[in-house]
Amino acid sequence: MVLDYILLVLSIAMLLLGVVGCVLPVIPGPPLAWLGLLLIKLTSMSQTQWTTILVLGIATAVVTIIDYMLPSWITKNMGGSRYGAWGAMLGLVVGLFLLGPIGVIIGPLLGALAGESYYNSRNEIKTNPWRSVFGSFLGLLVGTGLKLITTGVIILEYIKGVRL
Repeated sequence: MVLDYILLVLSIAMLLLGVVGCVLPVIPGPPLAWLGLLLIKLTSMSQTQWTTILVLGIATAVVTIIDYMLPSWITKNMGGSRYGAWGAMLGLVVGLFLLGPIGVIIGPLLGALAGESYYNSRNEIKTNPWRSVFGSFLGLLVGTGLKLITTGVIILEYIKGVRL
């Protein structure tokens, strides 16, 4: 019974970290939220089915993979180069550390712009850096939205399945 309460506290902590991780790229939000759901399933307090855990685990894996690939894919398909895509990813990390949460938005934009500017300075075929910036921002928004939806479904299933 004591172990059940320890797992309950840990699972709630994982759910909260999962929500934070949806907007902070250095924390894997949906996987942590799913881990919280799995932890509560290991107690006598959960009525969630293993099938639900499995389906949400697969959805979490798919969304996590998409989230890592989407910003650079959209940036590249919006006419940006791989320099813009890499700049967006590096800008995300640097922006987070230098500017905190607002850096998650500003960092990829400035990174994509810097990457495209560097590419344009070295090549005869020029790209439109602002399309790359827009693609980076769009990819970030779509990825964050997918993570929030997935984590929200996990939290709803958690709340629905827990019996204290």
